[in-house]
Amino acid sequence: MEPENCYCGSDKPFESCCGLYISGVQHAPTALALMKSRYSAYATQQVDYLLATTHSSERKYYSKEEILKWATANKWQKLEIISATENTVEFKAYFIDESNNNQVHYEFSTFKKENGSWFYVDGKFK
Repeated sequence: MEPENCYCGSDKPFESCCGLYISGVQHAPTALALMKSRYSAYATQQVDYLLATTHSSERKYYSKEEILKWATANKWQKLEIISATENTVEFKAYFIDESNNNQVHYEFSTFKKENGSWFYVDGKFK
């Protein structure tokens, strides 16, 4: 059986793409890689990774229960990267909600690198 391609849309198997970051084998080398791995973490309900990769100044605004609810309530379809710079990523995340409606989450996210690791800081929703 062929390994499943990564949820982020790469042609790589999940285990050798975002799975490396989610499992803690490696740190995401760029803000874009972190954003893609966070999308994959939503698709695989990896709540601990999502919290751990949220900047410490922002974690208080997120609850494990709410993240898990959002991750499991939706069927994640695909990720579209609009643009990326060193510390920002504009993207669209396509999903089917719990009412079976097609939805698009459109966000401009900001990231920060500290002690060699990238963290999600915030997002402006479009």
